[in-house]
Amino acid sequence: MHINLFIQGRGHHEAAWRHPKSSPLPLTDIGYTVDLAQKAEAGFFDSIFLADVLGLWNDVESAPFNWLEPITALAALAMATKRIGLIATCSTTYTEPYNLARQFASLDHISRGRVGWNIVTTWLPQAGANFGHIGQVGHADRYERAEEFMTVIKGLWDSWADDAVLDDREGGRYADRKKVRAIDHKGPHYPVLGPLNMPRSPQGRPVFVQAGSSDTGKKFAARHAEAVFTAHLEKVTARAFYVDLKELVSAEGRDPRHVLILPGFSPIIGSTEAEAERFAAELNELSDPEVGRNRLSQRFGGSDFSHLALDKPLSPADFPDPSKNEASRSRTEAVVALVAKERPTLRQLLAKLAGARGHFTIAGPPEKIADIMQDWFETGAADGFNLMPPVLPHQLDLFISEVVPLLRKRGLFRDAYEGETLRSHFGLSRPAVQFG
Repeated sequence: MHINLFIQGRGHHEAAWRHPKSSPLPLTDIGYTVDLAQKAEAGFFDSIFLADVLGLWNDVESAPFNWLEPITALAALAMATKRIGLIATCSTTYTEPYNLARQFASLDHISRGRVGWNIVTTWLPQAGANFGHIGQVGHADRYERAEEFMTVIKGLWDSWADDAVLDDREGGRYADRKKVRAIDHKGPHYPVLGPLNMPRSPQGRPVFVQAGSSDTGKKFAARHAEAVFTAHLEKVTARAFYVDLKELVSAEGRDPRHVLILPGFSPIIGSTEAEAERFAAELNELSDPEVGRNRLSQRFGGSDFSHLALDKPLSPADFPDPSKNEASRSRTEAVVALVAKERPTLRQLLAKLAGARGHFTIAGPPEKIADIMQDWFETGAADGFNLMPPVLPHQLDLFISEVVPLLRKRGLFRDAYEGETLRSHFGLSRPAVQFG
């Protein structure tokens, strides 16, 4: 199986920053991120991932949700690691394709072929206010822009042949101009001449990662993604998503084996079930339900949930229709489905979401965690996992020392890197480019 480490804050539980076992370092200290990346590399993880948001969440007084800008942070991580893949989020909505192409091509050169791009279509309301020339963009329009963005950026990354650089000092020819071409794209959003002002990178293109799970997001992933980060609260929905997306990939004429599905997985590990449950209770006691209420509101595009009592059972009627949500549609669908099935109170719902924002959470000893990972992997719910430790570095250390050896003993995970690039870790081929 494939394992990616998702590094966020001091851990993925919203109260992780308050827990005594979380790192004391500032979130802006690159040494903190370097240490985590090096731990993951020592454990032979496929990759690490840095997410991004383009605005400040309005609960900063009581919950940190800010960190270093990921593209610049990956440049530092590339010099502090040797083999592990490096993935960062960048938005198609609020980024120009030419700039993004240069940045990721540079990172791929710097890292010698270890970079992946998590493609997002930004929904955060604050982002729209920060990029006034575009403003907030609706769900359908975001994906329309993203499709054109992908056409442009693939063309830019393929605008140099692999052998375009001659570096012929005696003959005085640096590059073969016939192997460098303009793309001359003329579209409604991105008229771009090209070519890119940089030779083709070691992987040809970064690995394409995507995280949208709405119907529109899945169709986008089927056309473009090579790895998919997805969120599920239970195995049954993860399995349904896996089957559906692999069928969509096949319908696009692509090999389903070349699109890896990595559900978010946030285990709380203890030596016993009771110890793990105690740790989970400690975290939930540190949580502020009003922070959770605010973040739930953000997921639903700013909907007001202040009237909902904390200890009254919820119903789907308490939430706006997810199909009309212009923010994070797939995540709101999961929340409403959970409410319909379990009828939790708001306090119970917020506690469940506090662990990993709608990703799968579990508490237990290492054997239980390994059993669940093996079950999801072997029954077609996952090709691996987007590991989201609830507290960093404590729970990552436990996962590497206690769970990874069990996976290796069962023949489910590597004990050494075989290749040099992220594509090799993921078992992906290098995209070919044709000239002449």
